[in-house]
Amino acid sequence: MKQYDYLIVGAGLFGAVFAHEAKKAGKKCLVIDKRDHIAGNIYTENVEGINVHRYGAHIFHTNNKAVWQYVNQFAEFNRYTNSPVANYHGQIYNLPFNMNTFNKMWGVVTPAEAKAKIEEQKAAAGITDPQNLEEQAISLVGTDIYEKLIKGYTGKQWGRPCTELPAFIIKRLPVRFTYDDNYFNALYQGIPNGGYTAMVEKMLAGTEVRLNVDYLADKAALDALAEKVVYTGPVDAYFGYRLGALQYRSVRFETEVLDTDNYQGNAVVNYTDAETPYTRIIEHKHFEFGTQPKTVISREYSAEWKKGDEPYYPVNDEKNGALYAQYKALADAEPDVIFGGRLGEYKYYDMDKVIEVALDVAAKELA
Repeated sequence: MKQYDYLIVGAGLFGAVFAHEAKKAGKKCLVIDKRDHIAGNIYTENVEGINVHRYGAHIFHTNNKAVWQYVNQFAEFNRYTNSPVANYHGQIYNLPFNMNTFNKMWGVVTPAEAKAKIEEQKAAAGITDPQNLEEQAISLVGTDIYEKLIKGYTGKQWGRPCTELPAFIIKRLPVRFTYDDNYFNALYQGIPNGGYTAMVEKMLAGTEVRLNVDYLADKAALDALAEKVVYTGPVDAYFGYRLGALQYRSVRFETEVLDTDNYQGNAVVNYTDAETPYTRIIEHKHFEFGTQPKTVISREYSAEWKKGDEPYYPVNDEKNGALYAQYKALADAEPDVIFGGRLGEYKYYDMDKVIEVALDVAAKELA
């Protein structure tokens, strides 16, 4: 007789949702994580009375009412709306690209003028069938915006020129011919009051959690504890990288406390020129409208992932897609293991989608 019904590897959002649902269904779970804290990449820690997003900004947004109602069981959300700004050599532009951006860039006032300007620049560039990110961006917003607000930032983020990146990456980019700078435009959005760690803590209430446990270093002994495993780590690591390593982009953070109450006036400022080494600066207090006497900022540097680094963004190109398909076939052949989450499924997931998928997986598994 095994000690637990489920061993859940990873105390992030997918693992916490599954654990909560399994506990409700009367199952006994053990959640382990190799880090010294719960909540995975949405972990927030208190510094100078400010909830600092240790692994980068996480802004909850969804159009899924069921998911919104689900998270509201564990936290009360504030009214934070993501309206980042871009800093290009000291010039400030609104994001996402909207009439405020077009007005600052070209002096246009009406949507018709903005569209005409974009069409003029697109025609001058001679793009009819965009083949890469650069061509796709110019066809969406014109050459000026591409050169100032996309080219340098995207090059830093992906570590390769825009001409070498697939067109689909930029298709998610919102372009609006209204004076609306609400980035996500989602029906529900906000930040949990008190931070994400407290929210995940409530999800895991009543479930045994062990931290600083490296599952892959002691796999056989840990597997022996439970009937089934829910694995949310990197899928290629699970199989010992036997088919080769999947590629990721990683992010390095430089976080500091500043003796001022307001450093940049906004939670997120993107630095879109190629010369500034970081991609953006996050000022954490603005996520919760903080009035603390000090502030905490994090500079984000994008980097190519190597073993030992934290994997953040899967490089979803053709080569990695083909390799993941092979790993997925291996994963599907593991009857007592459920692979889930951003790393387990090698997929860029927003938080609401992680919850939606975890609930779906749990419902099928626990039915």
